Parts: sequence; structure tokens; C-alpha cells
Amino acid sequence: MNMNRLGRTDMMVSEICLGTMTWGEQNTEADAHEQMDYALTQGVNFFDTAEMYPTQPTRAETQGLTEEYFGSWFRKSGKRDEVILATKMGGNGVEWIRGGQGFTRASVMEAVDGNLKRLGVDHIDLYQLHWPNRGSYHFRKHWAFDASTQDKTTTVDDIHETLEGLGDAVKAGKIRAVGLSNESAWGTMQFVRLAEEHGLPRVASIQNEYSLICRMFDTDLAEVAHHEDVGLLAFSPLAAGILSGKYQGGEIPEGSRRAAVENLGGRWRPETEAATQAYLEVARKHGLDPSQMAIAFCMTRSFMTSTIIGATTIDQLKTAIGSWDVKLSDAVLDDIATARRAHPLPI
Repeated sequence: MNMNRLGRTDMMVSEICLGTMTWGEQNTEADAHEQMDYALTQGVNFFDTAEMYPTQPTRAETQGLTEEYFGSWFRKSGKRDEVILATKMGGNGVEWIRGGQGFTRASVMEAVDGNLKRLGVDHIDLYQLHWPNRGSYHFRKHWAFDASTQDKTTTVDDIHETLEGLGDAVKAGKIRAVGLSNESAWGTMQFVRLAEEHGLPRVASIQNEYSLICRMFDTDLAEVAHHEDVGLLAFSPLAAGILSGKYQGGEIPEGSRRAAVENLGGRWRPETEAATQAYLEVARKHGLDPSQMAIAFCMTRSFMTSTIIGATTIDQLKTAIGSWDVKLSDAVLDDIATARRAHPLPI
């Protein structure tokens, strides 16, 4: 398994990251432990979670279970030191998490303490802001995104205050590095600028959606990643399972994510099915597993620090982790580029 540097830190993370948002809803505690055990044997040292997990659906009754499963596994295995552990603080809008408040200097420390308690650890390696206080264009919100609704003064002040809270947590030894999620190029640069101007923690990564059918990172954010060493942690590289092909023709397999959330967070559309078919044909032409081709493509991107995979079965996990050994030829990449031109923005 190849290792990449996490931003400008001294941490090296595997190019595949174990995602965990189904643990506690679609996966049991025993499933979670089995996945972590297997991932470590395959060279995956980077695990990602969040205080709001599990999802599909997100519920007050299950919130925090995923982190608790980490805690029980750390106690059972004694392998905390073998893992680069990433988690996230939820932002505004989730009423059952700190009353739905957004990021403030005080709320950052309150959230970190909650994460640490559930995880059963004394520090978090990468602490990420799950989404910006000001809102974002991710999760299909780009179709109606309007930045003019953001206040020019308070937005920057808000970022600065949030960074101060993260700085407090770093100084207390509770987190080692910080990251963003569902952010924009402008937002990322504000975090970088303010950190450098005020001696606050510099962001090491940005966790945004990225896949063959969701490639908004390829332009401005890719440029930021290159020049500022803020690499991408790509979530949903299979677009919630769509790129495996299992939903083609209107299929909804029992126990699948689409069985719980039919439109897959706005991802499932006629345009999505057409684009997916094009990529399935590329995989078939070159004798590739479509899921592995999709994940392997993410790992070809120069801005990619790690690609986050998720699985509800151990067989799915084995297929996904096996992607690291799949090398895409120039012919495959050319066919992917052709498919993209025909289906440039399906979701």
C-alpha cells in the first residue's frame, strides 16, 4: 500500500482510507471490528469517522455509535498506535448535536472532548470541520448555489474564530492536525491565509466528494491542493455504490444504501444512470471490475492524499481495498476521458 504525506505534517497515510459512516446503522459493532482488523492487515493505516455518524439515515438515536465502535475496538485490539485516526465535528443545523450550533471557539473544544470520550483515546490525529458554517455547494446544492447571500465580514471572522478554537485543541494536545470537509477553494484559502497570518493550525487536507461522476475538485480546488499542500480525501468514490453498476435498470438490492435512501442524496438521476453505463462499458472493454476501476481512477489524481472507501460487507471491503493494486493504462484513462466529455456533470 502506498503512503502519502498528510499536508505539511509528519504523518504518512495510506492511499486508501477506511470510511465508517454505515457503522451503527447498516453495520454492527462486530462488523466494524472485522473491517478494521482486515484493513490493517492490508496496509490501510488511515481510518475516518465523524461525531454525527452513522448515516443512512442520520438519527439522534444512533448518533455517536460509530465513534463508540472505534473505542471498543481500540480497547480490544490495543492497536491505537497503528492507526492515523481522523474524525469530524458537525456544524450547524443538526439539532441533537450541541443544539444545532455551528463552529465557535468554545464549541470546538466541547466537540473535541465529546469525540475523545466516545473514541476512548487521548488525542485525534486529524480533526475535520464537517461543513462550513456559511453553508456550501456540496451534496447537489451547487445547482442553486448563491454566494452573494454570505456576509463578507462575519464569514471571515467566523473562520478566524473557528481556527482559534482548533488552535486551543492543538495546544492542549487533543488534536495533531486539522482538516476541512465540503469546502470551496475560497474557503480553503481563507483558512490557509488566516492560519499563516495568526500562527494558527494550518489545514492539512480537505474531504470532499469525488468520483468519476462528481469531479468538481478538478479545477480550482486542484490548484489550491497543488500550491498549498492541502490534499483531497475523497469520499464516495463509488458515488454511494452507483458506479458498481448494482442500481442499473432500476435495481434496488435488499440491504443496499438505495433501499434506505432511494435517491442516494440526490445522486440517482436518469443522467447518473446513463453516465454510469458509459463507465461500466469502459470497465468491461478493459476487463476491469467497475468498482475497482472507479477507485483506482481516484488514486491516479495528483491532488489525492487518500481515497475513502466504505463497505457494508467484508467482500465489498476486500474488493475496494484491492483497488490499490489496479493500475489503469493510458488506454483506460483515454476512454474514461471520452466518457466524461459525453457525461460532464451527471449529478
